This record gives sequence, structure tokens and C-alpha cells, in this order.
Amino acid sequence: MSTTAEPPPRRRTRLRTVIAAVGVALLPVIGLAAMDPARAAVPSTPSGWSLVWADDFNGAANSLPSSSNWIFSTGHNYPGGPGNWGTGEIQNYTADASNVSLDGSGNLRITPIRTSSGEWTSSRIETRRTDFKPEAGRILRIEGRIQMPNVTGSAALGYWPAFWALGAPYRGNYQNWPAVGEFDIMENVNGLNAVYGVLHCGTAPGGACNEFNGLGANRACPGSTCQSAMHAYRFEWDRSVTPNQLRWYVDGQQYHSVSQGQLDATTWNNMTSHAGYFLLLNVAMGGAFPNGVAGTGTPTSATVSGRPMLVDYVAVWQSGTVTTPTVTPTPTPTPSNPGGGVNARSTIQAESYQAQNGIQVETTTDSGGGQNVSHIANGDWLRFDNVNFGSTPVTQFVARVASGAGGGVSGLVQVRLDSLSNPPLGDFAVGNTGGWQSWRTVPANITATTGTHTVYITFSSGQPSDYTNLNWFTFS
Repeated sequence: MSTTAEPPPRRRTRLRTVIAAVGVALLPVIGLAAMDPARAAVPSTPSGWSLVWADDFNGAANSLPSSSNWIFSTGHNYPGGPGNWGTGEIQNYTADASNVSLDGSGNLRITPIRTSSGEWTSSRIETRRTDFKPEAGRILRIEGRIQMPNVTGSAALGYWPAFWALGAPYRGNYQNWPAVGEFDIMENVNGLNAVYGVLHCGTAPGGACNEFNGLGANRACPGSTCQSAMHAYRFEWDRSVTPNQLRWYVDGQQYHSVSQGQLDATTWNNMTSHAGYFLLLNVAMGGAFPNGVAGTGTPTSATVSGRPMLVDYVAVWQSGTVTTPTVTPTPTPTPSNPGGGVNARSTIQAESYQAQNGIQVETTTDSGGGQNVSHIANGDWLRFDNVNFGSTPVTQFVARVASGAGGGVSGLVQVRLDSLSNPPLGDFAVGNTGGWQSWRTVPANITATTGTHTVYITFSSGQPSDYTNLNWFTFS
């Protein structure tokens, strides 16, 4: 992506797919019927495979998806990232249950809503894990069973549901796309009976992946339309063959592939040599892709509100046996160590500190309730004793922050180990988010860390004013 004021979007109008979409209604609807019923368990792990990770979205109606598995991306952009998520989409992403929640029947709902003021809201969630990648000689399979928003024709103009994956280095950087790689496992626009599978990579514009179009293909959903029934959308990254292969499927039927041999060595290495990928689910409204397919701006006055994308499960498998990392046990509280210990990969509440400087605690309106720490300014800090990172390195720090600071007031949220005088492992900048209870989840890359440490969250700013609140943080 460009660092100019008008950066190129991550996913723009795909000229190939625009042309293909015009004729998609002519494609014969053939193949396997869509799976029934609407709710199904994560499929049994096939012989010769291992389950890496899964979420079945079981839980009470109107509850949020698991915070152990997912983080929310809210607003109109990542902090410091391109506006409108780099795609021209217009909605405001929220973590409100009206936009994202479980339905009580084993499904996740992501629902775009047009408010009384005319604003569109929706949701975008991302896995905490950023390490989905096949081991050498293995195949990684990423699958989601999804029903696209059940709306078609003029009422669907602007709807843009997606299930996709981004290279781990993008989290906290936002300027390294498309080199880090993007796998669009399922995309759809404007209620068309079509699934689009696309690879983004290399440089933009142009490059090995023909950006900003990407290398893509599309087809009609087998048996039942994409909007009327659940279908299983799968992506496979195959490192068991030479050259390696990337493959896209719907209901087990392959419709697209890209070979390592189609790309130059540098492009392939840049998108495959990093730690792995994180997964995303969202429903955007408007933007370059739906606008380009429609030939007009979307959404329009005819677009209806409130049609959800339903997700029955998301699962990741790998061929062969997955290596299970050894995790150092969490320390047990003792009289000499009353602080006990906490798993670094858990959600660590900011108010659970063992010591602090300059911090106050207040009731939060963030999802889940409880308290947050507040009135944070330059030089303040929090200390957390015996934080256990295990023996598998963590490389990401994610924190939930809010700010009502005045214009131009901002500062850093930093992570240090064992001493306030040690250099930060990593940090991110935070400024006004729209209010002291307007919460955003912000990720940052950190130096790989293992073992058990005292963790300091420190705050640094070039001015004396309060600039952030902190609700919780975690590592991955």
C-alpha cells in the first residue's frame, strides 16, 4: 500500500471478476446440494489430518463471539491505516451485538444495519492467532461453512461479505500489503450467486498478482444459491508438492488454483516465509468491488438493511500430525509470591495490576462490563507479575484502548519486560478514538518472547495531557 493520503485500496475492483460477474447467472447450477441443516458441527477430522483450530459458534443468543478466539476491528480504519479500510467501503464497524453476535443455534451473525441517520454499521472480526501456516511437507486446510446475506437484486447492492486471510506482518503495520499476502477464501458482492476466490501478493499496482485485481476466479454455488443456503468454502495451501499449490473450493469442488511456479521467487517468499496468517470475517457495505460490478455507487436507496451473513463454523486442519507446543505451567500463588501468575495468551484485565503509577480505575461501558484503567498520561505505568509466555514465542501484543483526547494529543502504549528501564518489546500509537469509552482493539508486533516475566505496560507522550484509557490486553 502507498503511504500517501489516498493509499491504493487493499481490494479494488477486479477487472476480471467484474467481467465474469456479468455472466455468472448463465453458469449452470450443478454439483452437490448444499449441506443441511443450517446448523452443523465442525466436521470430523479426516483420517491422516489433525485439527489445528476451530470455532463452532455455540453460545447464548445475542452474546459476542469468543474473545479468546477473536478480536474486533472497529471504526473506518485501523489506527494509522488507510481510510475506509483501503477499499472505499463506507460502513462503520462496531463490536455491538446488533452487528455481531451468536444466534443461539450454533451460528455467528454479522449484520449490516442502516441507522436512522443513514449511517451503515457492520462488523469485522479477526482471529487472535496469526500463525496459520502448513509445516514443511504438509497441507493446510482453512474452511468455513457460511450462508451469504439472503438478499438479491437491487436490494443487495453494496453487500460485500467475505471470509479471508491476511499475512501476519500486516497486523500493526498496514503499509506492507500486498507483499505479505492475502487469501480471499470467499467473497461476494451485490447478492450475486457467485463465490470469488482471489490471491493478492507482490507489488501494487501490477506485479506478479496483477494488482489491484489479484489472481482470481469465480463460480456459482453448487445445488443451492450462495444466498439461500449454507455452503462450505475451503482454501488449501499445499506444501507437500513441488511446486507448492494454492487451491480454492466450494462444497468440495475445486474452482481455482495458483501454483508457486506462476510467481517469481521473491514474491512467493515474501508471502510464505513469515509466521503465518490470521483469518477474518466481515460484511462490508459499498466500496470499489461492489461499485465496479454494479457500475454505480453502492449501497443505494433500494439497498435493504439487516440481512446477516451466517457462519456455522470456521476450522483449520493440517495433514499429518500437528506438533503440540510445550507450555510452561502458570506459577501457583504462594505467600512469597502473592501475585501468582497469568497466561500471557489470556485476556489480561488492565485493573488486575500488581502495581501502578498515575493510574485511576473506573467503570467501563465496553462489552463485558467491569472496569478499565483511565487518566493515563506520559510516564504512567502498570505492572503485572509472573506473566507466563510459555515456550512457544509470542510475537503480537493486542490491547483494547479508548481516547477522548483533544486534537493532536496522542502517545504510545509500550510493553517492557522485568524492568521499567529496559527497552520496549514493541508499541503502538493511540490518539482520539471518538471518546473515552469509544473502544478499539489495536495490535502491535513485538520481539519474540518466551518464559515467565514481569510485564510493564508503559505510556509515553510528548505532552502532559491524558491521552488514553486501557481495558485489557493479551499476547499471541
